[in-house]
Amino acid sequence: MSIMSTGSRRLRLVAAVLTAGFALAACGGGGTAETPASTTAAAQTQAEGNSLPVTVEHKYGTTTVEKADRIVTLGLSDHEIVLALGVKPVGAVDWFGERPFGVFPWQAEKWAGTEPAIVGVRDDYDIEKIIELQPDLIIAQYSGMSQEQYDTLSELFDVVAQPKEHADYAAPWQAMTRAVGKAMGKADQAEALIKGIDEKFAKVRAEHPEFAGKTVVVADAFQPGTYSAFAAHDPKVVFMNEIGFQSPQRIKDVPKEKNVIDVSSEGLDLFESDRLIWLTSDPEAEKRIKADPLYGKLKVAAEGRDLFVPYSDPPVGAAISFNTVLSIPYAIDNMVPLLVAQS
Repeated sequence: MSIMSTGSRRLRLVAAVLTAGFALAACGGGGTAETPASTTAAAQTQAEGNSLPVTVEHKYGTTTVEKADRIVTLGLSDHEIVLALGVKPVGAVDWFGERPFGVFPWQAEKWAGTEPAIVGVRDDYDIEKIIELQPDLIIAQYSGMSQEQYDTLSELFDVVAQPKEHADYAAPWQAMTRAVGKAMGKADQAEALIKGIDEKFAKVRAEHPEFAGKTVVVADAFQPGTYSAFAAHDPKVVFMNEIGFQSPQRIKDVPKEKNVIDVSSEGLDLFESDRLIWLTSDPEAEKRIKADPLYGKLKVAAEGRDLFVPYSDPPVGAAISFNTVLSIPYAIDNMVPLLVAQS
């Protein structure tokens, strides 16, 4: 295979996009271009990723990142890690059309009044919009990026896809932070952020030994008559585990490829636990759930050990859902007092 510079790759494929129309289903060219052995060896010696170029492993192979000034994030929460490391992404995907960028207090200061271009919703990417932004680097950690999408984008740009050791949307926040830090040439800064968050979690566990060993289920009721319990690897549950709670075995047993278990009223015994946390976006959700006669028969409900937490106003549920190095401090400061007040 011939060796092409990043610039020549972009020029050739941008021309193809503009003249022929480019769809996600178009055939890619097999991933990141090859680099000379000396360059690859040099990048690999920078194991800590504190300078560029650096080679990063991911689900679809390895990518040698040359530059990371203009970054597009394609994972649902990736932009928060990039912001925490001091760079404003020029593009990002949206959460179900809600455009939350800059709205949440833990993000607002980092954006400083600016917003990224929206380049898709969830895993549906707008390739032409990404091309217009001409990023140095595309990051897709908390994502379901497919091989086909990776092949298409990596013909144009340096792409660091989701971690290979974990199922899509199941990588720990630490692993994603390390991957992003390495790709940006800021591995030490990423480790410092992780250490700071780990210390915050340790402080909560030390101050609240009453959380230790107690089981917790985190749930939502997305639609009337259906109740959803989040899997143990979901960020919301990971947060609760890291402040001291533990997941019941039936929640731990959910396959890594799934983030929720959906049940009807007859399956509500799934939610029986020491603490039950409902995350709600609908003000009527709490009334609707409590009105279910089978819900009232749960001990956790009858004994008042269920807690309803809003996704917004204040955005405590959103902070737990993102569960990044940027949102976790807000989540700790606002969620722990709610748990303590109900104890």
